[in-house]
Amino acid sequence: MTVLDTRTLNRATLARQLLLDRADLPVRDAVAHLCGLQAQEPQEPFVGLWSRLRAFDAAALSDLLTGRRLVRTILMRRTVHLLTAEDALAWRARHDAMLRQRMLGTYRRELDGVDLDELAAAGRAVLADGEPRSMGDLGRAVAGRWPAAGARVLGEMLVAALIPMAQLPPRGLWRTKAGVRNAPLSSWLGREPDPPAQNGSDPVGEALVRRYLAAYGPAASADLRAWCGLAGLPAAVAAVRPELVSFRDERGRELLDLPDAPRPGPDTPAPVRFLPAFDNAILGYHDRGRIIDDAHRGLSVAGARVVLVDGRVGATWTVEDGTVVVTPLGRLSGGDRDAVGEQGRALAAFLSDGDSHRVRIGDG
Repeated sequence: MTVLDTRTLNRATLARQLLLDRADLPVRDAVAHLCGLQAQEPQEPFVGLWSRLRAFDAAALSDLLTGRRLVRTILMRRTVHLLTAEDALAWRARHDAMLRQRMLGTYRRELDGVDLDELAAAGRAVLADGEPRSMGDLGRAVAGRWPAAGARVLGEMLVAALIPMAQLPPRGLWRTKAGVRNAPLSSWLGREPDPPAQNGSDPVGEALVRRYLAAYGPAASADLRAWCGLAGLPAAVAAVRPELVSFRDERGRELLDLPDAPRPGPDTPAPVRFLPAFDNAILGYHDRGRIIDDAHRGLSVAGARVVLVDGRVGATWTVEDGTVVVTPLGRLSGGDRDAVGEQGRALAAFLSDGDSHRVRIGDG
């Protein structure tokens, strides 16, 4: 079985994640290809798409949100993701059990004695008036029935697990600060999420395997599980395995992939790319070594914005008074500093509508 070294896996990830060459894709198609973008920080997907698409127009993303073709909802890993409406509706039921289990893993003591089906019914009754609500408002509306649990826990259980919800605009719109207002996904998108399969098959799980590999492969089953949070996918992997090809990584893990997916050579040049906080190009794997050194792995879960240099996390970045400030994690060559500066100036211009092209790069 062919062994793929870390650099080859890195280049495959960059290609699948649209980070090797910016893509000429409409915004919605890019979001679909990426299987959504993690989006608990509302402005971060704009940078993620700017780094991946040629001539990205931030207004197009805002228009897709207000037009209900994209939606912000809690799904993979019990985190907020920006997804196409179709994927949110198709995938939600498959994630229901995971969302409940993760909430109970955190709040089992507080929810002791609370019938979750009754709680869900009570939450839906509150929402029946069509008014969007914050998590706190929804929790307070039902807390009288389960006072021991507390309004905050009840509200979070409802929004994060029991009722498929959409976070409504203006939250998530370009350069807009707004609190979270939740409405049932069914009312916002005009229909109920697709029901789970009843015949023991798992068509959604099989679709997730294919879609994940298209955007992240080659990858191990553990990587797939780390991305979506679903433990019950071995049968889906087994069902699609005849369609797939297999490799090994340098640790001996089996990696699965779509046969015709891009796997560029390890010497393929990788341009500098600025990634937003919590980008799935890093978080979408159990083994993140293909893109970030173990010494810096904590950055990926701490919300640091990172810069890819030669395809790997080589710096962090932030914005101060319109200036993109880059902090290298090690020494950058002169050529790399120039490339980081060029992309940093372009990012500053994007974030400021051309008012600033300032970038400051610290010493490595």
